[in-house]
Amino acid sequence: MTDFALQGRARGAERAVLLAHGAGADMNTPTLTAFADALAEHGVPSLRFNFAYRAAGKGAPPKAPVLEAEVRRSIGELMRRTKLPAERIVLGGRSMGGRICSMVAATDGALGCVLLGYPLHPPGKPERLRIEHFGSLRCPVLFVSGTRDTFGTPQELQREAGAISSQVDWYWIETADHGFRPLKKATGLTTQQALIPAAAAVADWVTGL
Repeated sequence: MTDFALQGRARGAERAVLLAHGAGADMNTPTLTAFADALAEHGVPSLRFNFAYRAAGKGAPPKAPVLEAEVRRSIGELMRRTKLPAERIVLGGRSMGGRICSMVAATDGALGCVLLGYPLHPPGKPERLRIEHFGSLRCPVLFVSGTRDTFGTPQELQREAGAISSQVDWYWIETADHGFRPLKKATGLTTQQALIPAAAAVADWVTGL
């Protein structure tokens, strides 16, 4: 059974966001709830959910088609709760969750796609790119990434995102790694402090669609 958490006022909403978690986390990870909080403050409801493998206490995710099916079921749940059509739903999430949502967006469409720490390739294996669906994305896409992310440097991400024909926007968290943790000596910021402007930027982007 999938767990759901709706945040923000659903009634009368003009758009909503589905937020999927990363492979080693769940829907209550602070880096995901920070974005849900910012969206709610901007009047945008969001639905976080646990993939079934996490709800069952398992550590490793199943194959992509299984995860995609769960994303589609979660979209249906968000549509039911907000009374919005699929074309008013923004798909996104952290790392693996964002990747799976972008794969669904590439085939099914969406209002937009928010990719929080997109896992472009495994660390140290830049040849294993996860971009097969980029050319099929037709909705606006926002990448939020740390400039020290070993899953994809800014240069790598910007180069490969050239395959996306729709609008692509960027928000960089300076000196941050894949977990959005910045170098405190360089920035003076904790992860949660660095997330505040990043989450606000995501909320602004979503409301501007």
